[in-house]
Amino acid sequence: MSKEGTGMTLEELCARVPELNNYLKFMPQELNERYWIHTYPEGTIIHQKDELLEYFGIVCEGSHRVINEFENGNVYMIERNDPIDFVGEVTILAEKERTSVTIETLTECTVLYFSRKDFENWIAHDIHFLRLVSRKVAYKLYRSSYNRGSKLFYPPQYLLLDYLVKYLNEVKKQSGIIPKTRQQLYEEIGISVKTLNRTIQKLKAEELVSTVKGKLYLSTEQVQAARDYLEEKRHMSK
Repeated sequence: MSKEGTGMTLEELCARVPELNNYLKFMPQELNERYWIHTYPEGTIIHQKDELLEYFGIVCEGSHRVINEFENGNVYMIERNDPIDFVGEVTILAEKERTSVTIETLTECTVLYFSRKDFENWIAHDIHFLRLVSRKVAYKLYRSSYNRGSKLFYPPQYLLLDYLVKYLNEVKKQSGIIPKTRQQLYEEIGISVKTLNRTIQKLKAEELVSTVKGKLYLSTEQVQAARDYLEEKRHMSK
């Protein structure tokens, strides 16, 4: 990875992201001279699976997704993360040399970087920072463990409707187009393209979803019907 930065100083970054100050509260003084800041456009690979990891990053601005790529070309999205988050923490804490996942930006992201060696020395002496990093890792593991069973337990109709309703909630809309390609839906929901297409056709036949210029669309009535369907399925599973 290039250490070419944005020209932004750490002081300027902390002013833009006040939450960052808590993470840097006991940072070793010498690291004020040994960091670099990089801003990535949307859709950029921050690091690739199986790359040698020589740095640690703090994602200060922007959202990214963690994906796993397989030899057959399939891609599976593990999670989506918002700031403050980290790059490389799992690999380093596990004492592995190479990354196990790929990280791709979903929006423009600003990342504060330190060398791997500096990060390892930092957490060895700063229990406050180590606790914050460990808490974030534990939270993501908890979230993943809590949600993992849904893909095995619920039918694809449930998984797709649940994704669509959550997306509209995220963007604070009562209805609307979901601007995701079939490839993106397949990667993010974790069901095969064939199953996804079949599920969309079934939901369209049941008038639970519509399509506009190839994109999925939910009206206000369809959103409510989807919520009723999801609630019924959750109730039946108890």
